[in-house]
Amino acid sequence: MPEDRKPPIAFETTCTVAAPPEVVYAHLADPRSYIGLSPLIVAVDDVRHGRDAEGRAVADYVAVERFRLVGPVRWDNRIRVRMVSTRPGDQLVSDVRSPGRVTLRAVVDLTAVTDGTRVRERVTANAPAPLRRFVATQARRVAAYRAAELTRRMATR
Repeated sequence: MPEDRKPPIAFETTCTVAAPPEVVYAHLADPRSYIGLSPLIVAVDDVRHGRDAEGRAVADYVAVERFRLVGPVRWDNRIRVRMVSTRPGDQLVSDVRSPGRVTLRAVVDLTAVTDGTRVRERVTANAPAPLRRFVATQARRVAAYRAAELTRRMATR
């Protein structure tokens, strides 16, 4: 099957955190919060806040993903991210463009529940055939880590 006809990589993660939606939203809407929230993100640069044509809050930034290869060898991958508050206070959509023709979209929905906030993240990604397995594995690993780290961070607030 040609690369452009392959279905996107798609999965979902859900966790419940011990903080109200407005606290979780404020944390996730800050690009710098992703340093350490994702195990790969080591820096966030060039953050620009604004509004899109529909008046929604937008944050454009560059995140640096650090991949450890062999021993001390590492690769710093600079990815461009556009985060849009599609439903202020309860939904964020992040579109990621990475070198190598890799794209990823993460839609995060926040729902108030009795013991805090349910955080549901739906991820879709596309990558060229040689990178698909690596991208799928990394994206799933990062999403699971992010859910656990967000749960930890919100428990200490």
